[in-house]
This record gives sequence, C-alpha cells and structure tokens, in this order.
Amino acid sequence: MATRQIPETLPRAQTVSRPDTRADVIVIGAGPTGLACAIEAQRAGFKVITIDKGCVVNSIYNYPANMSFFTTPELLEIGDLPFATAHQKPTREEALEYYRKVAEHYHLEVCQYTWVKTVTGEDGDFSIAASDRMGRARDFRARKLIVSTGYYDLANFMNIPGEDLPKVHHYYREPHPFFDTDVVVIGGKNSAAISALDLWRHGARVTLVHRASRMHNHVKYWILPDIENRIKNHEIAAYFNSSVEEIGPDHVLLSTLEGPVRLKNDFVFAMTGYHPDYDFLRSIGIELSSEQCRPVCDPETLESNVPGIYVAGVIVAGSRTNEIFIENGRFHGRQIAADLKKKLAQG
Repeated sequence: MATRQIPETLPRAQTVSRPDTRADVIVIGAGPTGLACAIEAQRAGFKVITIDKGCVVNSIYNYPANMSFFTTPELLEIGDLPFATAHQKPTREEALEYYRKVAEHYHLEVCQYTWVKTVTGEDGDFSIAASDRMGRARDFRARKLIVSTGYYDLANFMNIPGEDLPKVHHYYREPHPFFDTDVVVIGGKNSAAISALDLWRHGARVTLVHRASRMHNHVKYWILPDIENRIKNHEIAAYFNSSVEEIGPDHVLLSTLEGPVRLKNDFVFAMTGYHPDYDFLRSIGIELSSEQCRPVCDPETLESNVPGIYVAGVIVAGSRTNEIFIENGRFHGRQIAADLKKKLAQG
C-alpha cells in the first residue's frame, strides 16, 4: 500500500465528522506521548488519527490550576518543536498552550471527547467502535493501533464507606472553594503534599493522613521541608501510621496507633494515586504481567503480544507509574514509527 508524505506544517486542525473514518494508524490517547506517536507516524508518511475521550492532553488539563512542572521545558518537547518559556520550570498553562500549538503545527487529526468502546479485527484491519460526547456511534478502521492511554483518569480507590460522597475528591484543582473549612488530605507523596500546602496557605484547616511513618521519599526536595515544617509547627495537623476507615457527611473516622479518632470534616482529598486502564488493555487482547501489570511487548518496537497493536507511554510500566514520564515516554513514538515504516511499507 502506497503512503503519502505529510508536510511539516499545515493549516489548523479540524474535528473529524465522518461516520466511518479510515487511517493507516490510529493512536488511542492524545496526551503528550500519544501526540508524539502521531507526529512520528505522520512523519513516516502515514495517515494518522488520534482519539481521546477527553481534550488534547486531558491529564495536564486536570492538573492543579497553578501547578508548575518539576522538570525543565526542553524535557517536555515533542516533534522537535521548542517549548519557549521564561520560567525554569514551566506552568500547567504554558504546557497546555505548547501542546495545542504542536497539534496545530502538525495538523494532527484529533477526535476529542470520543470514547473508544471496543477494538476488533486483526493486524492490517482493525475496527474501532467509539462514541462521541453526544452518545453517537463513531466507527474507525486502521491497519495499526497505538495505545497511549496514560493512567491519570483512573484513581486508586480506598473502598471504604463514604468514599462516594460528593465531598470526596481524587483530584485537586484549586484552593479557593475550601477557605475556612476542615479538610483531610490522604496520602504522603507529591500530590498530597502540594495540595495540603496550597489549601493551608489559602485558609483551609488541613489534616494530613498517611499510612506510613513519614512523608514519602519521592516528595520533591524543595517541597519536603516545607510540608515537614508546617507539620512540626502544628500549622498542618498530621496522623502518620494511620488510615481513614470511614467518611461521613460531617466527619472522618481514622484508625491510628493510639486507637480510633473521629475528626470534624467538610471535604476530603484522597490523593492515593492512579492506575492505567488494565481492563481496556485486556479487552483488546494485551497480556499483562501478573505482578506489575506490565503489557507484554517487544522492548525495541513496543509492539504488544497482539500483532499490529503497540503500547506507548506510562502504560508500558504497568503499575510502576513512576518509571515513565513525559520526559522518556515522548521517545516511544520514534521506536514505534521505525517499526511501522518497515512493516506498513511491506503491506
């Protein structure tokens, strides 16, 4: 099958509206790694469509509103486009702007707010059934698939009574609505430390609950002394070696080394981490390792055990989500594109 060469810069991207859309390659997931995969496959000369159930870089959109990245801008770059910023560590807002511009520059065909339901077929002829935000069916066909669905959309639940109450949040956006309220933050890593500090600085009465004896050693070096000093000065209350056993409309019940503790409470932020969509991966035939749920794949090409389906980004690490970030996942597209060019050129 002949391939067509895609120019480096094309007009502004447009939403796909065809009822049955065909492509050489479909990328599932429009995060930074998914976009990088689409760019590299497009550069190799293939027609590419990217599908995401949210917006472009939806996970970054859901980061805290005033967040700054822990890394420098050049390590977030994809498609060889420079990330220009006056800051040593770029902000969430700057990252959103950068990735929008990348999508426009390469005229990436992105179907936003389109949820992939099933994948059927085989290598060379995959059928993807999806639905848009209006619930309308969308059908796609592709010769190859790249799955880059990330992990931030699925929170790790504690499975305790009251976790489904409206007062409980698994994502932190901004502090203002929680001024002058009693807030419990559950967790001991970066997200818990950052949210606890931000809430306290904006007038919330914060209690941190963590099952370990101290904050996690993965907390960034400039954040750790801040949260530890706030706890030491009793500005943020903390219960270590403790867990939340029950959440009520106006309280939380803790299990501590000293016995049960009942706290007055208005809101809970359960910053207990996130995980990849293992059920979706299994549904399309991808085998996962028994202990860490890593997809079975060729480490050189990233093709999974299902011929024609590739994996990219953080899902390659399974439950070890701290192993792959934008900084290293962005290069997966080059590995995959090299294999696509070899195999699709033979088709």
